[in-house]
Amino acid sequence: MKRSFQIDMPKTETFNKDLVISQAIEVFHDKGYNATSMQDLVEATGLNRSSIYNSFGCKLSLFMECLNAYQLKYHKKSNTVLLDAKNSIDAIELLFHMYMNEMLSDSEDRGCLIANCKSEMANHDDKITSFLTQNQNYTIDFFEQLVAKGQQDQHINSNKSANEYALYLFSSLQGFRMTGILIRDKKHLQSIIKTILQTLI
Repeated sequence: MKRSFQIDMPKTETFNKDLVISQAIEVFHDKGYNATSMQDLVEATGLNRSSIYNSFGCKLSLFMECLNAYQLKYHKKSNTVLLDAKNSIDAIELLFHMYMNEMLSDSEDRGCLIANCKSEMANHDDKITSFLTQNQNYTIDFFEQLVAKGQQDQHINSNKSANEYALYLFSSLQGFRMTGILIRDKKHLQSIIKTILQTLI
């Protein structure tokens, strides 16, 4: 009698990973990390639980992939904005206007996924804390380079160091995005941006 045998073939992903991450981002953005269940992710992505676990490991690992994808999207948007900037102060203004326009179009008041994550989970997991620290350092360094170039070109004053102004802009942006959750008046938001920029000129 012949014995049947089966060769275990390596499992391959048969779905669009980028699409799944995009769908998962929507869920985490709507509900936050802790309130999102695996069933929520199953329903949003169309994958079963075993596929999610096999492909991403666990809910936290999937969330980390979502944060990285969300961060990359904003890095690309910011770099695109810089292409239209005449100088450093113009670049900073365009960046704040980019976020303002997104806030005004955020009809569901979801805010920023990364800022929401900071409020919910900043000190709850080492991986999350590391990601948030890296994101913060990247943004501060990004602003510092813009300010340093602006000071060199004399579009930005030298009353403070480039690093001090970068920290100021980072904290201003964080507060601006939180303010925009409740204040939807474009004139008020534009006034805030103008006040922030006046410190630099």
